[in-house]
Amino acid sequence: MDYRGIFEDAIDALRVEKRYRVFADIERIAGHFPRAVFRDSADNAREITIWCSNDYLGMGQHPTVIGAMQETAGKLGAGAGGTRNISGTNRPLVELERSLADLHRKEAALVFTSGFVSNEATISTVARLIPDCLILSDQLNHASMIQGVRQSGMEKKIFRHNDLDHLRDLLAATGKQRPKLIVFESVYSMDGDIAPIEAIADLADEFNAMTYIDEVHAVGMYGPRGGGICERENLMDRIDIIEGTLAKGFGVMGGYITANKAIVDAVRSYAPEFIFTTALPPALCAAARTSIEHLKVSTVEREGQQRQAGRVKRVLAEAGLPVLPTDTHIVPLIVGDARLCKAASDMLMDRHNIYIQPINYPTVPKGTERLRITPTPYHTDDMIAELCDALISVWQALELQRDFDMSKLMENKLVAGDLTLPTVGG
Repeated sequence: MDYRGIFEDAIDALRVEKRYRVFADIERIAGHFPRAVFRDSADNAREITIWCSNDYLGMGQHPTVIGAMQETAGKLGAGAGGTRNISGTNRPLVELERSLADLHRKEAALVFTSGFVSNEATISTVARLIPDCLILSDQLNHASMIQGVRQSGMEKKIFRHNDLDHLRDLLAATGKQRPKLIVFESVYSMDGDIAPIEAIADLADEFNAMTYIDEVHAVGMYGPRGGGICERENLMDRIDIIEGTLAKGFGVMGGYITANKAIVDAVRSYAPEFIFTTALPPALCAAARTSIEHLKVSTVEREGQQRQAGRVKRVLAEAGLPVLPTDTHIVPLIVGDARLCKAASDMLMDRHNIYIQPINYPTVPKGTERLRITPTPYHTDDMIAELCDALISVWQALELQRDFDMSKLMENKLVAGDLTLPTVGG
């Protein structure tokens, strides 16, 4: 058996399909975000501008966040020492969970090593603990949520993306007596659209269902204190479980859930992904808590991000570039072809020192391949002008399409009911 050949063939298949992923060797420059140093395969270095970071507010570079991490590492060391069950819980982690519970106005919080793990562990554990639970999952949920649904082993039904009528039909067909869990996101990271949270909560009340929302692309960036779309729309008390990340708006690392004490304690006690995983190091916990507490009182970062995101959308649209309209900080620029999307990304880096990672299938449906731009408060007006000029040059050089029917693209989703092709937006 040629074991090596099996893996080489698998990689070759990705290359043929133009889905092989290449990681850019990038050193972010503390204090100069979104500037960074890029190193090519020959180890030649040059300065670039990052336009696709999930550090949406630049909090990973904030002096107080860095200071908290450095100070805590100096006092408590680099690692957590093991799992919380065996090694105990470090004090910064206790304080972080209290800060998160306060942020979402919930009784308790639980921190995981990543947002992927928090989704997978919580959805699967909660569903397994509910007898005969039926999971109703939005069609465009993230891969981590899909994995949690699969892992639970419970029956699932998929409702068309943000389609309240379809969700109602599925709930009505099930009846009010059977236990149900509705899982969905607030901000969908590839199209930048927002779920009808209040209407979903109303349906959950009507049909006696629990609700689980993923706010990873919203926490820190929306709401008076950065509690996400649920806070902005005054709906946190309508959702049973709110999941978020520490790695995007808060700029550090980790995932978490917030809910009532009984739910959090059950997940803590039953989820193997939590029980058998080493805890986050104290320094990361202190940095994350510092970021959260800063954004609870500071609106400067949120206002700056919304201002610059709006400017990018306006400037690119006025230049005739195919910007997908969104109500959020996500700015998708449609290319519509995997090969050309990769070529556009490479040309931006090689000729213009601009880094935007191509987004291809299966992260987005075929025919909707795109460059996903995420403006931050630190992208200046001059940077936006440079970006626009570079994109115009690339579109002309590659003869890329400009006249997409955006309304039709928004309808071009995965087939409802199919969980075999997960979306994997980061």
